[in-house]
Amino acid sequence: MRSASRIYGLLAEFDRPAAVLDAAQRARAQGYTRMDAYTPLPVEGLHEAVHPGRTRLPLLVLLGGAFGCAGGYFLQWYANVVAYPWNIGGRPHHSWPAFIPITFELTVLCAGLTAVLGMLALNGLPRPHHPLFNVPRFELASGTHFFLCIESSDPRFDLEETRRFLEELGAMSVTEVPELIEPTEGGAP
Repeated sequence: MRSASRIYGLLAEFDRPAAVLDAAQRARAQGYTRMDAYTPLPVEGLHEAVHPGRTRLPLLVLLGGAFGCAGGYFLQWYANVVAYPWNIGGRPHHSWPAFIPITFELTVLCAGLTAVLGMLALNGLPRPHHPLFNVPRFELASGTHFFLCIESSDPRFDLEETRRFLEELGAMSVTEVPELIEPTEGGAP
């Protein structure tokens, strides 16, 4: 028997969208928090059942936009008031209406860059290989079957108890997902 630290999690296979939705809702009700679902088509309500919390991305985008706004305004203020205080056309050195277009553009630029980079970071991307790719039947996730994976990093995860729980949910099969493929004697994976 493998220890829970040597596996990524348990993968339950279902043949209907309603079955994986029900399984995700019941797993959440049992207290499992580290899980994900993989389906060949969108299943309404599945995302809320698997990830009920809110994401931190809107806050990151707000902070990125605020940084761009403050940075753009400060850069113009510093250049016109402190570093090069030239009198151009009789206007004051701190002419804030002239600073608005660049401040706005830098706000949008920094917020957009923060959104893209924050999305990649929060999703753990790029990730060229995932432990689920080690399970041969997982190929069916892009075609006909629905999968629910409960990760071993879940605080409630116990190998035998979680396996029994997933089997009681009516899973067609429950498979251990190895963290890494262990090399064979010949050295090839």
